[in-house]
Amino acid sequence: MIDPLVLLAFVPAALALNLTPGADMMVCIGQGLRRGPAAAWAASGGVALGVLTHGLLAGLGLGALVAASPWLFDAIRWAGVAYLLWLAVQTLRAGPVRGAVPERSGRAFREALVVNLTNPKVILFVLAFVPQFVDPAGAVLPQFLTFAAVLALGGFVVNGLAGVFAGGIGRRLARSGRVARGLGWVSAGIFAALAVRLAVMERA
Repeated sequence: MIDPLVLLAFVPAALALNLTPGADMMVCIGQGLRRGPAAAWAASGGVALGVLTHGLLAGLGLGALVAASPWLFDAIRWAGVAYLLWLAVQTLRAGPVRGAVPERSGRAFREALVVNLTNPKVILFVLAFVPQFVDPAGAVLPQFLTFAAVLALGGFVVNGLAGVFAGGIGRRLARSGRVARGLGWVSAGIFAALAVRLAVMERA
């Protein structure tokens, strides 16, 4: 059982972190620009599930194993780099998209989930931030899952709204074929920039 005062202290700290622009938010913005608001919410859902998964792994002790194993850490990191570059290429090959296509929401969810899970920076973050609020004398796993759920919920709302805002702008601009192509390049650029950022990332 988590002390209500501890949970009350965790919520604003988590919200402040959710509001800080990062890779997850940029992915949702990119999906919103490219595919519209529905895809932005789907991507935000994928990110939220990824955060919950990281919380589960940290609670089971697997996150610490990854952080302590340089080869495993780097394997996840380079898998993430490769996947982001693949997304950038696929975005350019897809051509202009004018308006959201319903069946692409599932694709946006999967893409955001994989991007989050292959970002070892999230693993380090969960291991560095969440344990500060965990009582080792209690059941550790439920505490990790609860705190991860708070992070996931806040992130879902914040990242989703950021993506919807971008999607609204993109939908208005995409009426022009030239602008629609430009939005494709912007989305691909976001994925490529995130890949470079992940590639040059140093382990803490």
